[in-house]
Amino acid sequence: MIGKYIREKLSWILLLVAIQLIILFVAYMDSSIPLQSLAYVVILNVVICIVFIWARYPRETRFYKKLTTWDHTYDLTDLDSAESPYELIVQDAVTSQTERYRKESSSSLILLEQEKDQMLSWIHEVKTPLTALQLMIERTPDEKLRNQMTYEWLRIHQLLDQQLHQKRIPFMHNDLYIEETELESILNAEIRALKSWCISKGIGFDVSLGVTRVLTDSKWLSFMIRQLLSNAVKYSESSDINIESWEQEGHHVLSIQDHGRGIESQDLPRIFDKGFTSTRGRLEGAATGMGLYLTRQVAQTLHMDIHVESAPGEGTTVKLTFPRKNDMVHLASV
Repeated sequence: MIGKYIREKLSWILLLVAIQLIILFVAYMDSSIPLQSLAYVVILNVVICIVFIWARYPRETRFYKKLTTWDHTYDLTDLDSAESPYELIVQDAVTSQTERYRKESSSSLILLEQEKDQMLSWIHEVKTPLTALQLMIERTPDEKLRNQMTYEWLRIHQLLDQQLHQKRIPFMHNDLYIEETELESILNAEIRALKSWCISKGIGFDVSLGVTRVLTDSKWLSFMIRQLLSNAVKYSESSDINIESWEQEGHHVLSIQDHGRGIESQDLPRIFDKGFTSTRGRLEGAATGMGLYLTRQVAQTLHMDIHVESAPGEGTTVKLTFPRKNDMVHLASV
């Protein structure tokens, strides 16, 4: 800050230096003026100027120092009161700009909340005809047609489910309920929901749970498992999906392994990016690139780690690592 202060006052400093040099020059040119006496005066002026700058520096930079450390929130109480006319100009500009941004932010939040409510209402309304459609599909006598219609119905249902949770994720902290959750019951419910799809593709499940209870939010964990199982079934054919859980260094780990086509090595670093569908996903046109993105968003909020291992033609393994109990207790108290 001292360097900036000197640069700010440089023109005044140069003016004072020039005046002292002119005084010395006049005394040098005019023999009737004692040069030594004027030299003492010049030295005294320089000392006085240095002391003055040293004394004024803290006072004149206090407001601006506070401004540079301000965290740019809407709270202006962290700023010191302006004293000089120029400081008042800066303070008025910052205050008016902050008030404008505060109003715009409030309006945007209101519109976002309205949009979210409208979307959630629409999704819940669509679920009613979907339920009726499911009953109609179950009564279809043609098994092949029934399986095809069930698959398309399931895709619509999952897309709506993704939209529903995508709108809720920004407000997850208001909807968390951390409790001891039974892994088996959640897995069974999600597997049952995919039963007809799995039967048509010849896919089974091998479940081995060394850990049966985890501390987390059951609803959001169900959503994460739903996305991972859907991906495993989508990219597998006539093979089992292995689901295991165990304890590792105080953490509980849930693993979902399929033996499908796997993921290309160049795609692995980007699979959690929003909208990323890989080359094959673009060719097929069925992938949305949102499932893993939303899963990681939820995992981060729940302080969980998600790790993917995969190789082309060898399948994919997704590991969910739950945080230690102390971390979840802290999350529950937020």
